[in-house]
Amino acid sequence: MAVSANTKKGGWGETFLIVIEALAIAMVVRTFLYQPFNIPSGSMKETLLIGDYLFVSKLSYGYSRYSFYNIVPFEGRIFGAEPKRGDVAVFKLPRDNSTDYIKRVIGLPGDQIDVRGGVVFINGKEVPRKRIGDFVTQEDGGPPRPIPAYEETLPNGVKYTVLDAEQNGPFDNVGPYKVPAGHYFMMGDNRDNSTDSRASWGVGYVPFDNFIGRAEIIFFSAAVDEPDAFRWWAPWTWPFDIRWNRFFKLVR
Repeated sequence: MAVSANTKKGGWGETFLIVIEALAIAMVVRTFLYQPFNIPSGSMKETLLIGDYLFVSKLSYGYSRYSFYNIVPFEGRIFGAEPKRGDVAVFKLPRDNSTDYIKRVIGLPGDQIDVRGGVVFINGKEVPRKRIGDFVTQEDGGPPRPIPAYEETLPNGVKYTVLDAEQNGPFDNVGPYKVPAGHYFMMGDNRDNSTDSRASWGVGYVPFDNFIGRAEIIFFSAAVDEPDAFRWWAPWTWPFDIRWNRFFKLVR
């Protein structure tokens, strides 16, 4: 069947419009609803692993200027909802307001946080934790290494796993920290390998305006030791280089 020049032109034009519309929809979703992030470090093991790709909900905490890539500068937040204790959240690093970090919300405004022997205390009350086994890690081609794993339970009932790789590590006996108004105290689940609010020179207290959103779900996971090591160009390796069991895993 012959195709006229006008039909061809219309076909290309329609394809172009479809592509533009798809890009516009993707930009709206990324800006206002869900933004993808990947995990570049092991500070949140075992909750999040290097090579995990996840969606972060921007709806969870409303919008600040950082939600819109600092293109539209304004103070405060709109449609703001405060982070809850135990949330795994992405935020802009306070000391440069540009680097993305992901940690767990441990302390709320006005809280006092202490760490004694690796155990967290909130407002003088111990956050209970119990040994649940070992997390086995293998890094840089070395032998498998077991790390003691504990289930920690926050005052609001949120439970999650933390790792304690080093007894009496540098951050195992620190505090007290008094969380200022409008700020939050963030900690990594891999307690001895996380630069977080325990280090005033690293993260410190995180202002509410710096929050981007709450981590919701892992949609892809590459079994790599470095964030950009996955071989996208070699599909024959994918069955071995992908952590299939982490697809669509909720972040807790």
